Amino acid sequence: MLDAIDALLSPLLGTLERVAWVQRHLFPPMAAQLAEQLRPGREPMATALRAVEDTECPDSLQFMRDRLVDVSRQTLELVDAFMEASKNPGDLIGLFRALRRFSRVQETLYPLAPAFDAVSRWFLDPQRRDDDALVERLRAGALRDDGVRTGVLHAQNERDERGGFSLYVPETWDGQAAMPLVMALHGGSGHGRDFLWSWVHAARPRNVLVASPSSRDRTWAIMGEDHDGPNLRAMVESIARRYPLDRSRMLLTGMSDGATYALLYGLRDGEPFTHLAPACGVLHPALLTAGHLAHATGKPIYLVHGTLDWMFPVQTAQMAREFLTRAGARLVYREVDDLSHTYPRDENPRILDWLTDASA
Repeated sequence: MLDAIDALLSPLLGTLERVAWVQRHLFPPMAAQLAEQLRPGREPMATALRAVEDTECPDSLQFMRDRLVDVSRQTLELVDAFMEASKNPGDLIGLFRALRRFSRVQETLYPLAPAFDAVSRWFLDPQRRDDDALVERLRAGALRDDGVRTGVLHAQNERDERGGFSLYVPETWDGQAAMPLVMALHGGSGHGRDFLWSWVHAARPRNVLVASPSSRDRTWAIMGEDHDGPNLRAMVESIARRYPLDRSRMLLTGMSDGATYALLYGLRDGEPFTHLAPACGVLHPALLTAGHLAHATGKPIYLVHGTLDWMFPVQTAQMAREFLTRAGARLVYREVDDLSHTYPRDENPRILDWLTDASA
């Protein structure tokens, strides 16, 4: 069984790496070409999966075996669904629905990180995967029994619930040190339990908390009454009661509608966030009409947008850059040539380095 599991891990993790690449580079007119990137790993993984399913399993390995089988089946379903949707590039819903399964795959796989080095390394950014000492610290932290709660936690945030949040606490946390907080807001019709996985890979090597809330409605309160702001403040204080926060490093970030709301909420006076990092969003008109843009003066803001964005053309980001610069924001502007309207997970290490830089 161990040999069969070992033979499955390589094609499984290789396919997941391809899925992550496809998700990052999703551009609907290129759907068929992206599907071809997924095709090579499908049959090797399916063959290795059948071998695991056909091999007698001792009780001591049942948990690992069952979880890997579950992950592999979900991954094959994801690949097949994306390849089918790619036959009609206009089927945006099908493409996004297929890739939305990726978060559940990661959630199912993550508990095996302490058991398999290859899995733990996959849940790191590529530049950190060869760090043996880090992998060992992460394993030791995950397996310790000192009452410190680390890893992935959820607060009223099942996928059929709204208004709760999911939290990642680094396994290497010593139980005492104050940590920066990243609060990451999903896009329209998204869910915090899913969006958390956009950040786990970058946060694991660092003592950085990541909270991923779910909006109360299908998207954030960018129109009408703001029923999300008080909820976010309550989440921050709830986290602070359990984990010491570095109040000088409090980042509000988000994707699409989440980015728009991060700017709208984060530029109000008296809110707890010291840094903002919107990705693929727009500058809300209310910031101009209500005068809240004045609060951008001196604010560290990391603005990311793609030149291929088909929902919010890059000109909207260039306009936001001009307004924020004129308002006196301490702006980092990143215009990414190969980025469409999808989350740039590869930007997260840079964002975290910027957040934790003493001069930022």
